[in-house]
Amino acid sequence: MTAMAPARTEPDLSFLLDHAGHVLRTRMAAELAEIGLTARMHCVLVHALEEERTQIQLAELGDMDKTTMVVTVDALEKAGLAERRPSSTDRRARIIAVTDKGAEIARRSQQIVDGGHRAVLDALAGDEREVLVRALNRLVTGYLATPAEAPQAVRRARQRSK
Repeated sequence: MTAMAPARTEPDLSFLLDHAGHVLRTRMAAELAEIGLTARMHCVLVHALEEERTQIQLAELGDMDKTTMVVTVDALEKAGLAERRPSSTDRRARIIAVTDKGAEIARRSQQIVDGGHRAVLDALAGDEREVLVRALNRLVTGYLATPAEAPQAVRRARQRSK
């Protein structure tokens, strides 16, 4: 005897949110790669331009672990887009300073990111755009603001090759 799968009583929000986010990230990654950046590199450049920040502060803003952050800043330095410098306010701290070339690339990468977001919203009717953004903002500042502690790290399922 074969057991029947339980009937869904609610839409599969996990799939919908995960799939939409994954597709958006892959599209942006492809476009950012055209100018020699990764999403992490973009994140570091943009946040480093906002104000003087250390690697640790930038890693927290970009949700990166220490190793990933070091690799990302190394790549930015190698490309001539950023450099590690002593802080102007704390001589013990080192900040990530964006070069002139890095600032220009950050401007271009922000245009790519903004264009990707605009394309997603343009796929919806005007009233749907406002509702989606308002609802997502409410979720990420409310009920879905903080991840739950889990006994094992939650990872994205491996994608099948096409």
